[in-house]
Order: sequence, then C-alpha cells, then structure tokens
Amino acid sequence: MKKLAIAAMVGLTAMMTAPIAYAKSNEIAVIVKTSNSNFWQNVRGGAVAAEEELKDYKITFQGPEAETAVAKQVDMVQNAVNRGVAGIVLAPSDPVALVPSVKKAWEAGIPVILIDSSLKSDGKYYQSFLSTDNRKAGALAAGKLLEQVKKPVGKVAMMSFTPGAGSAIDRDGGFKDAVEAAGATVVGPFYSQADMVTALNQTIDVLASNQDLVALFGSNEPTAVGMGRALKQQGYAGKVVAVGFDGNADLQSFVRDGTLQGIVVQSSYAMGYKGVKTVKAVLDGKKVEKFIDTGVVFVTKDNIDSEEAKAVLY
Repeated sequence: MKKLAIAAMVGLTAMMTAPIAYAKSNEIAVIVKTSNSNFWQNVRGGAVAAEEELKDYKITFQGPEAETAVAKQVDMVQNAVNRGVAGIVLAPSDPVALVPSVKKAWEAGIPVILIDSSLKSDGKYYQSFLSTDNRKAGALAAGKLLEQVKKPVGKVAMMSFTPGAGSAIDRDGGFKDAVEAAGATVVGPFYSQADMVTALNQTIDVLASNQDLVALFGSNEPTAVGMGRALKQQGYAGKVVAVGFDGNADLQSFVRDGTLQGIVVQSSYAMGYKGVKTVKAVLDGKKVEKFIDTGVVFVTKDNIDSEEAKAVLY
C-alpha cells in the first residue's frame, strides 16, 4: 500500500507539472486580438503561408470584432480547447484574463505559442512567445522622434491603444523612459482602445489643449492612423514631429507626404508564419526558445521603397 501511495503521488506530481501528451487533432487555431485590422490580417497571411508547408495540419483563424472584446477572445480559446485542437497561436488581448484559458490548454496537452503580447503567468502554460521586443521598439521610436525635435525638448504626446495589453505596456514604457531621459515632458498616455476615430478625436483635443506640443507618438495601427488624420485635418502635418507604429497603406501614405516622420513596423507576417511553425516544432518534440524576437524596421520617406521596408509593410 505504501508503494502504491508513493506511486500515486509521483503520478499526481507529474500531472501538475506538465501535460501528458499533445492533442491528436490536425487543427492549429490562430486566435488574434481582432480580425478587423490589416495588421492581424497580415498575421493570417503568414499563418496561411506556413500551412502550405505543413502536410498534416490545417489552420483556422479568428479574432473578435474589437481588441477590447476580451471576453469573446477568452471564449474562442476555450472553444479551441474544447474541440481538442493540435495547437494554438494566440495574441492575448489582456495579460491576465487569458491566463485561465491558456492554463486549460496546457492541462489538455495543447501547446500554446503566444505572439505580439505575453501573459502574466510567470512564463507558465505556453511554450514560446514570438514578438517584437516592444520595450526596445518603443525606445527606438523615441530616439528617432527626438532626432527630429529642436532642442530644448518640450512636450511629447503619447497616443496609446489598449490599457493593460502587454504590448502597450512595454511599448509605451520604452518610449516614455527614453523621452523623459532626454528631458521631455510626456503628455498622456491617451488610450484609443485601438479605435481610429477615437484616436483622431483624442489627437484633436491634445493639439488644441497643448499649443506648445513638439511631437506625438501613435503606438499602434489604428491609433497612428487616427493621429495622422487629425494632424492633416488640423493643419499640423509637418509642423510637429510625429512617429507611428505599424505599417498599413494609410501610414505609408503619411510617411510619403511628411505627416509622419517615420513608422516603426513589426513583421506581423513573421509572427503568423513563425507562430504556426513553432507549434509544429513543439508537436514534433523539438526544443524551442522561450522568446523569439521577430524584429522591427524604422521606415522613413528615404527607405520606404527599399527591400527591407517592403518585407514588413502591408
């Protein structure tokens, strides 16, 4: 009986520390923050490209209507777990709310690869995190912005997106630390909830209430687009320094016409492609890195037509 009890305890410990086996389905579920964004559709493009190289797996892709629809994204992950997918590529909208669902995937033996934003799970329950080093990218945006600002540095507005999102926290933090170290006064952050119209209206208000503003930073695609449109509508294009994040057609146009002095562009395509391939590597029993930096390119009017820029713009 004593030997049986010891064996039972060892078995229970093993169950608590690691899932026993991976799921048998051939579906790899790619679940992003929202399907209504060029950035995330570019992730889809990378995932589909990876699918074409896989013989035994199929890709499904989904995301809620908005990045703020966290509960819907939680349901999507839970549904994927319930139908026993082979693996999940997830861009979590909230670093805390998604932890229980990801834990359930782990308990069910379903590998989870995070992209873009991480979780507050102490590194548990997921196999790898593929992303831009957002703190480094935010600091890069700050450095490029400050190069364009006349000294002494004045007020710099931070136009952000979703409070609590891991990518926003790191990106904004890297930016804020860098501009404050240079002696600037940070105004904001102002959270658009990743909605372009909200960002446009917020930028108009910021410009009106801060006549001494010298620069602005829009830290994701819809926020930067709204910021750029506000600068043009209010006659500030080219008069204040502005740097955006991400690289859709609208943002490229703003770079070309001088509304934005540059954009920090992530390789969202690489996140989708490498995310799916990393799931496959885990399923094949291969060791994968816990963090994989997918990198950024700072795109300006001078290099926007370069091969390096074309590889990340969408």
